[in-house]
Amino acid sequence: MTEPHATLSTGLPLVEVSGTPRERGRAHGEAARDRIAAALAFYERAFAQQTGLSWDGVLDRARGWLGPCRDFDPDLVTEMEGIAEGAGVGLLDVLALNVRGEIIYDSTFTAMAARTEAEEDRDAADGCTSFALTEGAAGDGRVYCGQNWDWRHGTAGTLVVLRVVQPPRPTVIMQVEAGQVGRHGANSAGIALNANGLGGRFGAAVGVPQTLIRRRVLDSARLTDALDVLVKTRAHIASNALLTHRSGFAVDLETTPGPCNWMYPDDGGLLVHGNHYQAGVPPQLAEGYRPLAADSLLRVPRARRGLAAARTAADPETVRKAVHGAMSDHLGRPESLCTHPDPRTPEVRQWSTLLSSLVDLTSGEYRIAPGTPCAHDYEALPWNLYDGPGEAS
Repeated sequence: MTEPHATLSTGLPLVEVSGTPRERGRAHGEAARDRIAAALAFYERAFAQQTGLSWDGVLDRARGWLGPCRDFDPDLVTEMEGIAEGAGVGLLDVLALNVRGEIIYDSTFTAMAARTEAEEDRDAADGCTSFALTEGAAGDGRVYCGQNWDWRHGTAGTLVVLRVVQPPRPTVIMQVEAGQVGRHGANSAGIALNANGLGGRFGAAVGVPQTLIRRRVLDSARLTDALDVLVKTRAHIASNALLTHRSGFAVDLETTPGPCNWMYPDDGGLLVHGNHYQAGVPPQLAEGYRPLAADSLLRVPRARRGLAAARTAADPETVRKAVHGAMSDHLGRPESLCTHPDPRTPEVRQWSTLLSSLVDLTSGEYRIAPGTPCAHDYEALPWNLYDGPGEAS
C-alpha cells in the first residue's frame, strides 16, 4: 500500500510504502510513474550517446543480472516486479535502472570495451562527498551524517524520497532515483549508509549490484549485520560505504570486488570520504592508479575544513548552518563540493549535486536540501527515523 505523498519545496516527491514486497513495489511504481518514465527516457538517451547501445541492448544486458539479483535477495526482485507493474513498464526496464552502473562495466560488448577505463568509471560511479560527525565533531553532542549526492544533472527530475515500512525489518528512509530499490539513507535501528563511487577494474566475474547491497545494509536491524553485508558480499563494481550508528560509531569501508579497506573517524570524530581510495589503493590497481574524479582530491579537504566549524556549534541549528556552509563550498566550481553543470560537457554527461542530506541520528530528524545546497536550505522530512519498527542496537 502507499500513503498519499507530499513534496519538498522544490517538488521532490515524498512517498511512503508498506505491505508485502510486491505491494511495496507496486505502490512505489504507481506513485513515481512519471519519474520512472523520465528516468527510462534519460538513460535510453544517455546509453545511446555514450555507448551506442539501443535500449533493447541495455535490456539484454540487464537480463544477465536477474539471476544474481534473485540469488542475493529474491524479495527485492519481487519488489522490482511490483515497481514495474505499478509504473506500467517491464521488469527489465526497472532492473536496468537498478544496474545502470554495472551495465557500463559489461566488457562483452565491443563498442563499450573500446572505451577507456576512465570513461567507464566516470560514467558508472556516483560522484559524492560523504561525512560523519561523531564523538565531539558536533558541539551539541549529537551524531550526524550525510552527503552531497553528485550524479548526472539530467536525472534531477527522477529523484524520490522513500519511506519503506516493512516489519519486522527496520523502517527505512532513503533517497533514490525513481524505480531503484536502494541507494543512500538511514533506518529505525539507528543505522545510516552514505556511499560514493570509487572506480577500478577487478576482473570479469558478475557480482551483486550496488542498489541491492545498499538496500540490504539499510534493511539490517543490527550494526554487525550491516557490516557483514558490506564485508562479505562480492559487489560487481567498487564503491565506498560510510556506515554511521546512532551510538557514535562510524566506519568507512572501501568495498571492491577484490579487497576491502577501511578507516575510522579522526581523533576529533570527523570522517569524510570522496571518490578516491583513502584507506588504501587495492593491489590490483596500485601500479597505474589514478583517481576516478580528480576533483575528489579537492572536495575531501574542503569538506573537512568546512565541517570543522560544527565542533564549536552549541545547538542543532548552528550545527546545521555549519554543515550547510561546508557542503555549499564552490572552490573549483563547477567541479566543486557543491557541483554545478559544466556547459563545456555534453548534456547527458553534465553533473550536479542532486541533493544534500543531513541526518541527525540522535533525534531521528532527516533533512534534505533538494538540488544544490548553495541554493536550498535543509528541509526536515515529515517522518522521524524512530517512528517505526526497529530499535537502535
